[in-house]
Amino acid sequence: MKEDHYRKKTLAILVGGGPAPGINGVIRSVTIEAINSGLSVTGIYDGFEYLSKGDSSHTRELRIDDVSRIHFDGGSILHTSRVNPAKSKEMLDATLKALTQLSVDYLVTIGGDDTATSAYKIDELAKGQIQVAHIPKTIDNDLPLPGNMPTFGYQTARDFGFHIVQSLMVDAATTRRWYYVISMGRKAGHLALGIGKSAGATLTIIGEEFRDRTISFETVCDILEVSIIKRMALGNPYGVAVLAEGIITRIDQEELKQHPYVNLEKDLHGNIRLSEIDIGRITKDEVRRRFRERGINVTIVNKDIGYELRCAAPNPFDCEYTQDLGYAAVRYLLEGNSGAIVTVDKGQLIPIKFKDIISEKGKIETREVDVDSDSYQVARKYMIRLEANDFDEIKNVARLALIGNMKTEEFIAKFKYLINDPPVK
Repeated sequence: MKEDHYRKKTLAILVGGGPAPGINGVIRSVTIEAINSGLSVTGIYDGFEYLSKGDSSHTRELRIDDVSRIHFDGGSILHTSRVNPAKSKEMLDATLKALTQLSVDYLVTIGGDDTATSAYKIDELAKGQIQVAHIPKTIDNDLPLPGNMPTFGYQTARDFGFHIVQSLMVDAATTRRWYYVISMGRKAGHLALGIGKSAGATLTIIGEEFRDRTISFETVCDILEVSIIKRMALGNPYGVAVLAEGIITRIDQEELKQHPYVNLEKDLHGNIRLSEIDIGRITKDEVRRRFRERGINVTIVNKDIGYELRCAAPNPFDCEYTQDLGYAAVRYLLEGNSGAIVTVDKGQLIPIKFKDIISEKGKIETREVDVDSDSYQVARKYMIRLEANDFDEIKNVARLALIGNMKTEEFIAKFKYLINDPPVK
């Protein structure tokens, strides 16, 4: 008993979900503050991969010398995994057992909405045996943080994506072609919009603009097709369109199954594997087919960006931000608290209790782009898309129809619905 009384308490860290710039910065900050506060720190490899099997052997002790300069690097020194321990009671029980074997007193999880949900379930099951804090991480920026603060990793990913699109815009103008750039963002279009708006892309399509409506694949292609026609009318037969991959989830799945290159396989959290659906290729093929049937040759190149962004070296914003988050998580736990997402706004620690943001379905609510906000409306003003004033004068419509090698009546019947909000038939 005496030996146990003097045992150093242990804080464990694990990373779940996809990579994001700044993970190592969080690991560094948590480790340094925990050790300086008298704790020992255990790094758990591969998220819940082994814990969910009751295996507590895939760990390492973390010391300050191990982490003091890792915040400059992308990736995760503890790796990551999408394994979901909340999938079954057996997996949750095995996870708690493994953490108990490691003598874990405090657990810091780093991840997105799915990892946060897993942390919530563990906190409920542990009933105070282990105190749990979650640090929100995702380049999708889709967690409901206060003060519209971004999730860490988003700013770096947007910056990296901005430079890619900027370069493609120059290439498009030089070669007179179009690029369809597919950006990550399973449930929200923040990253696509942030990249497209900052780079000045020709247009950006996000799922939120369709509000809560199920849409047709044809609608997405109509938006892209008419944008090309308007650019031609301006004397510019080229451009860059940024598409959020999450628009796939808005399209009728039965319709999607009819297209080649579509695989509706789901991951361990029940989400459609969007990376397996080549939305860039199927939109490119469909839009090119339409123009080709009307005797117009358009060169379109599809390009996915996402994996290039996730392990980029964090920019100064994320280096600083992750230091705040890691420190805040340790202080939150050592003050006797548990069961919250740890956030920082205006320099102040703001914990958000899991129970306050868990939906009736038992998952963390997603923060979507507010398409009624001034910021989104500014983005739309600078896009080349079909607008209501394009139909003010019939001669303008006739010119667009002529450029698209269509009859005026055909153009109106096919595209006028796109001026609606939402743009669905």
